Parts: sequence; structure tokens; C-alpha cells
Amino acid sequence: MLRAIFFDAGNTLVRMNYEVIARELGRQGVVVDPVDLQRADWRARVRLDTEVLAATSGRVSTEDRTAAERYLEYLLAAAGVTESRVVRAVADWRRTYNVPVGVWDTVEPGAEAALVAARRAGLVTAVISNSNGSIRGILQALRLAPHFDFVLDSSEVGVEKPDPRLFRLALERAGVAPGEAAYVGDLYSIDVLGARAAGMDAILLDPGACWGARDCRTASDVLEAVHALLAP
Repeated sequence: MLRAIFFDAGNTLVRMNYEVIARELGRQGVVVDPVDLQRADWRARVRLDTEVLAATSGRVSTEDRTAAERYLEYLLAAAGVTESRVVRAVADWRRTYNVPVGVWDTVEPGAEAALVAARRAGLVTAVISNSNGSIRGILQALRLAPHFDFVLDSSEVGVEKPDPRLFRLALERAGVAPGEAAYVGDLYSIDVLGARAAGMDAILLDPGACWGARDCRTASDVLEAVHALLAP
């Protein structure tokens, strides 16, 4: 019986601010619609997972500067922005923009409704996030924090996904067995494989149908994922 749902944060509950990225691109003389940046992001996260995270078996941290810059490079490339001058300029801007939150300051549509549904079902809800210590503040600023029993930030506990110890810590805090919990996230090698290594079920978010065939359940967004988990 399901007793808890744990959530990733980035690209699950909160998203990058595509509008502010588009404005910076505009300052560099490149016009890109924020909607096109969002669609590019769906493809970029698959490429990041495949070429960087899975390829190194989790040895490269999602919080590593190299991974962050590669992610941005993939996103821009998927949006058709490949000029090295522009890519470097946007990367330099991102490093100093709105530190430590950066561009991750926008709530995902459906996130609050998903959390409300999980709480109404009587489930423990929590966040398990690879973060730089800012995710709790981001959730508070976006008014999502009251929907959680607790938040685990990798920088605070000293271990990060896909290490199953982080998921096990959440299970211990929630007081549930692995088979009584599920995890919702957006990266296969980090979220799905990490949760499974701790004995949990997992749903992979795939809003653009970019992941292809995977050996796990997928959902277009976090609300659809929660509805799937609550279905009899």
C-alpha cells in the first residue's frame, strides 16, 4: 500500500525561468521564444542524462559546474543557439544571476494540485533533491513548502542522488518501507535508478515524449504522476 510520495525538485516541482533566459539571449542578439526554450529543455535533460550522468555511472554530480554548463549548452543547442560567443556569454551570465537560486524560480504548473492530491490521500510527502542548499528557500518562496513533511537537500545531508542512501534517509524520516513509497523525478539514471536501488517505485517525467522506451512508468507532468500513483 502506498504511504508516501517523494518528489524531485528541479523539472518536477520547479522549473527554469525560460523568459529570463530568452531576455538574456535577446541581449546577445538572438531571438528565441521561451516556449521553444522549454521544449529544448525537454531534449536537453535526456542528452545530459545519456552523455554525462549515465556515461559516468553517477560519478559526475548534477550540482557540478561542468554538468550545469553542459546542461545549458545542450539546452541552447536544442533551441538552435550554437554560436560559441553567445553560449559563453549566457553561461557567464547564468553564473552570477540571482545567486544561489539562479534561474530555478518558477513553479511547475500542476505542482500544487499534485501535492494537494497526495496530502488529501493521507500520504507522507517530501522532497529529495540534489541542490546547493537553496531548494528549501525556493519552495518557501513559491509557497509549496507547507505541502511537505520534510525536505532533504543533498548539500545539507552530504550525499546525493543516485546514491540510495539519500532515498533510504527519506524512508527512515517518513517511517515507511521501500515498497510503501514512490519517487517522481525527471532524470532516469539519477532519479529512477536511484530510487530503485533503495527498493522504491519511480515515475519518470517525460513532458515532451523524449525519453523513448524505458523500463519504468512515465508521466507528462507531476500531476499526472500523482494521479497514476493514487489510481486503484
